Amino acid sequence: MGDKVKIEVHTDKRDKDHINIYDGDPKDLNHSSIHINIDTNTGTGNIVDTTNGTKEVTDIKCFLTTACMRRFKENFDDNCYELTMLRWLRDNVVSREDIEHYYEIAPIIVEKINNESNSNVIYNYIYDNVICKCIKAIEQKKYASAYIIYKNGFLALEEAFVVSSSLKNNIKVKKYENKKTARL
Repeated sequence: MGDKVKIEVHTDKRDKDHINIYDGDPKDLNHSSIHINIDTNTGTGNIVDTTNGTKEVTDIKCFLTTACMRRFKENFDDNCYELTMLRWLRDNVVSREDIEHYYEIAPIIVEKINNESNSNVIYNYIYDNVICKCIKAIEQKKYASAYIIYKNGFLALEEAFVVSSSLKNNIKVKKYENKKTARL
């Protein structure tokens, strides 16, 4: 960013918070910026970064990012060591199929966790048992182990928050259908 940084902070009509950081006049076409868009009610949003000349969007519906956000609270940095290391793992080790599956299912997991009364406990668990263990394995250059830790953690969360939820909904539907049939 340049010498003249401009920071704007506001809450929109839908109660979503926005922090915009510009390296010059936002009306100037040659400026770089970072936009942080957060819905504090749901814990969702994104970070849009144009400082490298391209537009990079990080969705904070990623449960790994959300776990880090919750852990570091007001000191959160989207380029923190943990997320930088996990992105390296994603870009260099994780299969394309697993990445696509993660981005499809992770927002559902985040939504389900955010609806739990003990969501901070769950995010702390993810941080301690998935993120930190992956980081340690990466630091030790045990990339296959880091991949297994990531994948097993993800599959466990998917099982707990997506599969079990859809099974519960399916069971409710079947019970309703059986009651309806019994009355006829």
